[in-house]
Amino acid sequence: MITDMSIITTITPMTDLGSNTALLRLMTWLSPAFPVGAFSYSHGIERAVHDGLIHDKASLQEWLEDLLNHGSMWNDAVLFAASWREANAGADVKDIAMLGEAMAGSKERHMETMLQGSAFVQAIKHWSARGVGLEGDTPYPVAVAAIAAKNGVALAPALAAYLHAVLSNLIQGAVRLVPLGQSHGVALMAMMEKQILMLAARAVYSSLDDLGSAAIMSDIMAMQHETQYSRVFRS
Repeated sequence: MITDMSIITTITPMTDLGSNTALLRLMTWLSPAFPVGAFSYSHGIERAVHDGLIHDKASLQEWLEDLLNHGSMWNDAVLFAASWREANAGADVKDIAMLGEAMAGSKERHMETMLQGSAFVQAIKHWSARGVGLEGDTPYPVAVAAIAAKNGVALAPALAAYLHAVLSNLIQGAVRLVPLGQSHGVALMAMMEKQILMLAARAVYSSLDDLGSAAIMSDIMAMQHETQYSRVFRS
């Protein structure tokens, strides 16, 4: 057994420890096991499946690509980048949080982003008190970005990991709803890697002026889900 700490330090330089710590935190904070309740939201996909708009792997992929490039996930990425920069500079993200809340286009989407954000801020206190400063309810992307910045996690990997986690959750929900096989879900994640990275790269250099959504059908499905009689998910 190696007991000499100098040997361990030689094998694992402190720079590696810092980057590996950031990686572990991202993996934990954005894992399905982290208590934000992400598994209970479908982001309107349940209604889209109900209405036959999503019925197989191809239609699900098209739906997710629209969300990524033209819909709520693009807006979340822009809010994430802006929040990270503000928090990294030691500034307040309250105004961005208010903007993010105002952009929730339906009752359930408002609940989805605000409750997940609040749960994230609460759970993060197990690591440190660095989440303090996010007072009241905070949209999910704003909360994750601000806390990532406060904990020394770089913007680009944090944003890519966030988008990957959100997309993965939606795919897993669709696997149960359509239904699709797990192999189809994994195949979709592999196929969308490049798009996630490209979107994250765009959003890193975005500003709040780049906010905007054209995924109108997704918004309509989210609104109609509110009155759906039989449902599994909260949104």
